[in-house]
Amino acid sequence: MFLIHEKSTAGNLLSEINSTKKEALDFIDKIDQTKENSLWPNVKSKLFYDNLKLNLEKPLSFYPGRSTNFCSYGALSYLVMEKDPLGYVKFMNELYEKGEAIFNNNHFKPSDAVMNAAGTLKFKGVLDIRHAEQMWFLVLADKFKGYLNFFDKKFNEGDENSFWAATNLGKFDRMVNKMCGVHVKAVGSDLIKPWVKDDYSYLSKRIDSNTVSLYINNRIIHKKNHDKIKFSIPTHFIILRQIRKDGDMITLRYWDYGGETEMQITSRTLKKIIFGIITIDK
Repeated sequence: MFLIHEKSTAGNLLSEINSTKKEALDFIDKIDQTKENSLWPNVKSKLFYDNLKLNLEKPLSFYPGRSTNFCSYGALSYLVMEKDPLGYVKFMNELYEKGEAIFNNNHFKPSDAVMNAAGTLKFKGVLDIRHAEQMWFLVLADKFKGYLNFFDKKFNEGDENSFWAATNLGKFDRMVNKMCGVHVKAVGSDLIKPWVKDDYSYLSKRIDSNTVSLYINNRIIHKKNHDKIKFSIPTHFIILRQIRKDGDMITLRYWDYGGETEMQITSRTLKKIIFGIITIDK
């Protein structure tokens, strides 16, 4: 049930999956962006295609939404846009037009409930008007399942905030492997922290040649006194962009929720918050 210590996911490696932002923008410029589609009754074509353009022009702008359980799909979006922006926009356009599509040999045919929900999510910040991202996150959550979703597999109104959309470490690894076609190596688990002697050394050795995602207890981000955190569980996926150390203070620069953030913490606190370290081939 839990991913413990170390696991590699390497099936279906497709190293040829690579495209550029220019190719993706050229493709979207040739699309009729005014067409409405009854398959997605609440998705507005202008908001949908404007959102796709934003995703291509500013891929770091992906925003999983306030109070949702979409953070893992946000981290996955970062990786997909690095690897295959053309594949992403082709997939989204076909999904919008036909109600089903294939991405990297993964067939997506979302439920009627999901198709009706896309475009209706409210009070989620800028996600409210990003209809492509609403569709993308909902469809990913509908497709990929882990043990956290066992008792809530069918979408009902409000499930973007519930266990229906939740992601554990093993599920995240599988999603990255299947969607990006890359080798994934993870240490840690959903309950037990990584068996790594020095977290800073482990991360700093890997960040230059790999993309690194962290599975963390994100309550630390909102605590004023980091060292007073007692009980904790992992709740959030981020993309580590930079890490540096000055004495015992470690500065993390990471991506989540549509932008980059810097956080300075002690080595002790770093060990407290990390439950999973996911190393992904570039």
